[in-house]
Amino acid sequence: MNESTNGRRRVAVTGIGLVTPLGIGADETWGALVEGRSGIDRLTHFDPSALETHIAGEVKRFEPTRWISERDVRTMDRFVQFGIAGAALAFADAGLTVDDELADRAGCYVGVALGGSPLIESTILEVQKRGPRFGVSPFFLPAVLPNMAAGLIASRFNLKGPNVCTATACSSGAHAIGEAMRGIQRGDTDVALAGGAEASLNLVALAGFAAARALSKRNHSPREASRPFDRDRDGFVMSEGAGLLVLEDMERARARGARIYAELAGYAANCDAGHPTAPAANGDGAFRCMRSALRDARLRPDEIDYVNAHGTSTRINDQVETLAIKNAFGESARTVMVSSTKSMTGHMLGAAGGVEAAVCALTLKEGVVPPTINYVTPDAACDLDFVPNEARRTRVRAAISNSFGFGGSNATLVLTQA
Repeated sequence: MNESTNGRRRVAVTGIGLVTPLGIGADETWGALVEGRSGIDRLTHFDPSALETHIAGEVKRFEPTRWISERDVRTMDRFVQFGIAGAALAFADAGLTVDDELADRAGCYVGVALGGSPLIESTILEVQKRGPRFGVSPFFLPAVLPNMAAGLIASRFNLKGPNVCTATACSSGAHAIGEAMRGIQRGDTDVALAGGAEASLNLVALAGFAAARALSKRNHSPREASRPFDRDRDGFVMSEGAGLLVLEDMERARARGARIYAELAGYAANCDAGHPTAPAANGDGAFRCMRSALRDARLRPDEIDYVNAHGTSTRINDQVETLAIKNAFGESARTVMVSSTKSMTGHMLGAAGGVEAAVCALTLKEGVVPPTINYVTPDAACDLDFVPNEARRTRVRAAISNSFGFGGSNATLVLTQA
């Protein structure tokens, strides 16, 4: 009989694979977060001078041939390369190889928001120059489809169970993890690779967010541009990367002697059912999502010590999320620690939920809460404990990770000490 809670199998986080603007691998990213270092700088993927925003969180020193043959690299968009690298790092960290006996019980859930938008953009330009016969590569469609990250990861790591791509804008990675969790709880799978990947730092994508007046224009000071909850925030900083977790049935993980970072204990998903890009002004959707996730985990608000906020650094998101946390936590909102690691990573869109769930798992394991950097001037509408500018060493029993996306899409994950 498998170990269970409320009749459901328990879910362990046993591996973490991160590819972020702060570094390649969990150690590099975590070290930078604890030190309060920013990964934001001037864009180098293309000349951004035609835009009002010239900054982004690019992944530096990424060598895809560490994990992928040179021939295959040429057939993949960058988000797929990030996904494969993150998966390889996560499985290595977990000390797990999926053999043929386990393969049918191993799932792959990868969230992606924009997919292969850089290649779509460059292919359109090639078609305009050379025509459709010569301007389109035979690898174009397989390279840009959002589910190709999940599909090619599954192919490389022998994951023959459920293969799912969640595409729920900036909550994609969190939804992928939550759905993978449900599969293990139900007994559909024993192991899952779950999280998100994104690489959409191209002219059209940035121009789109700029037209929506969502991006920071603090070009003169890139590392200070992402400033969640600060009074002088002026928009988010777009980034790229991947965050993948290895999830396992708790009993199986313990039986093989796996290192367990945390237990994935709760998950909820809902929708504002309102404006296509702006969150509900009263924070109702985010509030209901957090409360549902706490109920799913059978935890009270006062049992949560840390919230990794969605915290994008936009005027409306940070104010609304603060209100939602107050409503969800009641009196406990005064004492819960809240930080936005987007202040250092920037906003990684579909990958954000995967990276931030990993941050929560590391926080629980290491007993360190990463800060919200660039928090200089308090905002009267954002008045929680945002762990300003310096990491805080303290015991964390349970944490939640919030991810909210365009379309009113909300996801909350609850992680606890294993």
